[in-house]
Amino acid sequence: MYNEEILDHNTHPYNKGIDFKATHEKQLHNASCGDKLTVKLRVENNIIKDVGFDGVGCAISQASADMMLDLLRGKTLDEARALKEKFLQMIQTGETAPELDEVNALVDISKMPARVKCAELAWQILD
Repeated sequence: MYNEEILDHNTHPYNKGIDFKATHEKQLHNASCGDKLTVKLRVENNIIKDVGFDGVGCAISQASADMMLDLLRGKTLDEARALKEKFLQMIQTGETAPELDEVNALVDISKMPARVKCAELAWQILD
């Protein structure tokens, strides 16, 4: 479950604690396990220009948030929503998608229903 990619993004998150002026910010909480995330985006002309998150939680929620933000930087909002759908499909079916790049490292979470909410937490910001 905790492959090298997940452990690396949990231990050395590139997008955590970055300070910038966000145009979109949302705090998320997984009541079933206590994970809490605040995800920030700076969107200009429908393009995600900057990203960041902060919070506490398990390795899965932290790594998923960091990987998601790496993937979304530079994408349009429509592209981000499409990637979210690909991610949710992967988590439900266990089938990877090339568009998800390193996020595919989370595919094994699909076999652990108790951890799915942890992986999905950051992705809920795109709603």
